[in-house]
Amino acid sequence: MRESMKFDVVIVGAGPAGLSAACRLMQQAQAAKQELTVCVVEKGSEVGAHILSGAILEPRALNELFPDWKERGAPLHIPVKEDQLYLLTNESKSIKLSNHFIPKTMHNTFNSEDSNYIVSLGNVCRWLAEQAEGLGVEIFPGFAASEILFHNDGSVKGIATGEMGVSENGERKSSYMAGIELHAQYTLFSEGCRGHLGKELYAKFNLDENTNEQHYALGLKELWDIPAEKHQEGLVIHGSGWPLHGFGLPKSDNTGGGFFLYHTENYQVAVGLIVDLNYENPYLSPYDEFQRLKHHPVLKEYLEGGKRVSYGARTIAKGGFNALPKMTFPGGIIIGCEAGTLNFAKIKGSHTAMKSGMLAAEEVFSALEFARASGIKPEKELFNFKKTFKASWLYDELYRSRNFGPSMHKFGAILGGSFNFIDQNIFQGKLPFTLRDNTPDHAQLKLASKFHPIHYSKPDGKLSFDKLSSVFLSNTNHGEDQPCHLQLKDTEIPINSNLPKYGEPALRYCPAGVYEVVVDNDSARFQINGQNCLHCKACDIKDPAQNITWVTPEGTGGPNYPNM
Repeated sequence: MRESMKFDVVIVGAGPAGLSAACRLMQQAQAAKQELTVCVVEKGSEVGAHILSGAILEPRALNELFPDWKERGAPLHIPVKEDQLYLLTNESKSIKLSNHFIPKTMHNTFNSEDSNYIVSLGNVCRWLAEQAEGLGVEIFPGFAASEILFHNDGSVKGIATGEMGVSENGERKSSYMAGIELHAQYTLFSEGCRGHLGKELYAKFNLDENTNEQHYALGLKELWDIPAEKHQEGLVIHGSGWPLHGFGLPKSDNTGGGFFLYHTENYQVAVGLIVDLNYENPYLSPYDEFQRLKHHPVLKEYLEGGKRVSYGARTIAKGGFNALPKMTFPGGIIIGCEAGTLNFAKIKGSHTAMKSGMLAAEEVFSALEFARASGIKPEKELFNFKKTFKASWLYDELYRSRNFGPSMHKFGAILGGSFNFIDQNIFQGKLPFTLRDNTPDHAQLKLASKFHPIHYSKPDGKLSFDKLSSVFLSNTNHGEDQPCHLQLKDTEIPINSNLPKYGEPALRYCPAGVYEVVVDNDSARFQINGQNCLHCKACDIKDPAQNITWVTPEGTGGPNYPNM
């Protein structure tokens, strides 16, 4: 029998949403001079180990949560000093766009007192964790929430952490440790994009029943040390076009996305590519597109002569306002990227995730206080949260950007970008209609017979690199001899269906070399190298048969990003 612990609130995931919720809960408790027990569980080896983002942080939510964040030493040191936007027309040419023609949502520089910041989101989360612990929050890193617990009436009771020390064949090893049950009045789920417990909640409570289809992108990022003479602290570069092809006429290829290059502190740059996962060509490899992107003169100018020091990948929920689910259910709320609060029009989700966590914290505390004052049990489902959310600046911001993603999907980067300029700069996001995009990303993949294989150049070891050396830089590790956390609903589908129809796209959409087709004596088998997994969730999203389910491995498993 598992041991159990009771809290007022349990929070799953120590990202910006979960930690902001934890801090806001304890701030309210201290202001009201009430005792409150709050616990945060985090599957990474430490807070920040699994956090990956560009990242440019808009400090709006942080200003509300900790108005004195500068005095507290928050790791926001580099304000954005200059924005540049490029359209790459081919492998060597580009067009630099004037800021006058860029949707205002993409602007990051305002004035010396009101700019966005280039940050390591992992370090921001580490700092938020320090603030939370200082307020009395208990944080348990290295413990993966593997199971949702329910009361007899179907409401959420809490979560259970995963077992440790179970062999690949399911036997208990000498190191076996049972999971622990964490019970709470309310449980907040902030696992990030495509959380595996979140998927269960969506299905059980029909949270997405009345919304548009969620859409995703795969973000790949590297951190580089570059020569001092090439470094321009505070410079932000965004772009689209080559090597992806969604920048021409409508339906030219339907491979959308864009790149970023941020000059941060200590003579470092963060460089990355975001690839929309609604692409059609099964031969496309987002990882290899990223590697060849770095050879373009716009990026090569800064990277050449530098040294790559870190690598990672993570999916992004980019459906925005139109795909927002019902966020409450009996016993809890989903928040942050778990609910898809990223504002793709800004290419930012940290401030929106933080605000969603703060709103949830305020609703939860209000319910607990009312129950305490009236002597009754707290209400099971916080129905008032919908009203609270709708009255917030978060709702307004996401609503104004509701057409940004669908227009890019329907019209491509040039025509879609022109539409968004008109929508955002002239009509302030209030055009009297809403564009829709309801085809799931995995259903956009077309048969391999409709395309020619893409031949990617061999990495040169200077600007471009192979997958395994990249995974090494992510410090990814999983304990040996444990059950595979990448589960196949049908073990026959990869070879008997996906391979002949699509050339088995898992070989290419995975940015870590997890999946292989091994041929032995004229027979093929599907091999899963779970040790390499970056926990990006691309396989859970893009597999055309929806045959792969990502579940959490043992706690501490996965990447260990030091400064991403």
